[in-house]
Amino acid sequence: MSGKIAKIADGTGSPRTMSWQGDAAGGSLRLIDQTKLPKALVEIDCTEVEQVREAITALRVRGAPAIGVTAAYGVVIGMQAGVDASPASFLTQLDSVVDRLASSRPTAVNLFWALDRMKAAAKSAAELPGPQRLERLLREAQQIEREDREMCDAIGRNGADLIASGSGVLTHCNAGGLATAGDGTALAIIFSAVAQGKRVEVYADETRPLLQGARLTAWELKQRDIPVTVITDSMAGWVMKQKLVQAVVTGADRIAANGDTANKIGTYSVAQLARSHRIPFYVAAPSSTFDLSLADGKAIPIEERQRDEIARPFGQQTVPNDVSVYNPAFDVTPADLIDAIVTEHGVIRPVNAQTIADVLEGQTSEVGGRRSEVGSP
Repeated sequence: MSGKIAKIADGTGSPRTMSWQGDAAGGSLRLIDQTKLPKALVEIDCTEVEQVREAITALRVRGAPAIGVTAAYGVVIGMQAGVDASPASFLTQLDSVVDRLASSRPTAVNLFWALDRMKAAAKSAAELPGPQRLERLLREAQQIEREDREMCDAIGRNGADLIASGSGVLTHCNAGGLATAGDGTALAIIFSAVAQGKRVEVYADETRPLLQGARLTAWELKQRDIPVTVITDSMAGWVMKQKLVQAVVTGADRIAANGDTANKIGTYSVAQLARSHRIPFYVAAPSSTFDLSLADGKAIPIEERQRDEIARPFGQQTVPNDVSVYNPAFDVTPADLIDAIVTEHGVIRPVNAQTIADVLEGQTSEVGGRRSEVGSP
């Protein structure tokens, strides 16, 4: 299947990154296979927990919020076979399913947040009759999906004021609808700014080695008729020097308590370039992306991926045999390079442990979903 993004039923216009098909006992998870974009829009159906794990590991679904929602549905699928087990056996199987899904990708904290919620829901339902257990799990997964969509909407509203009309905005990797259950995080801000009538031109870093910016971000923006120009990652500094960019907006995969932020490899370089050119650098992420158990970014685990993603990208050899390759999937941008973090609860500015705690604990003046700030501009 190829063509325009399918619309979700609530009319937000977000891509159907994932959707549950059928009932709790025999249903399955349908995903857009993002490895096929932009050439074709292909959907896959996952009926076994190993298929869900493979989809996450192989980046058929990616983006921290989308990974969390997908894993939640993966728990439902993994527990279908244990529907009539004793409570003790049910919980043993639950541990096995959760551990298997947790091993798929180590950096995106939303994965572990969603699995913890599903585990708590399963434990509360262990004494119920089998079918009711699965219904409880499916309701929890669907609630996680709904919350993610609502968070995307709020992030868009809260961040839109940061984008001036006529701005060029640089993005890195993909933080749109394909990375979430809704309109995205970084792209939600752009979508909301455009909905307000602002003129925005997006410069999308290719995002090597897997080109999520070129393949996915550009594709999403084209679906919305938002002007977008793809550049290689190495062009970002020159584009900034030419004054084509007035803001940088990225997503995040894990944010430490002090604001240090892990995101797709290359984000740290973009943040350094933005600071050098006096361009504001913004991060957009839901509260579930914060890992307050980590004081700073030094403790964030960084996933390293296979050699062939660099040495043989898309099947084409680019590195001589027997030459070493280093392939970290993420880097960490220090909080002092981030001008603001946009969450569903408000805008965190300045970015430090105190303002993060204040916003996440709800100590804002947010009214009617509008942007609120804690701290000085």
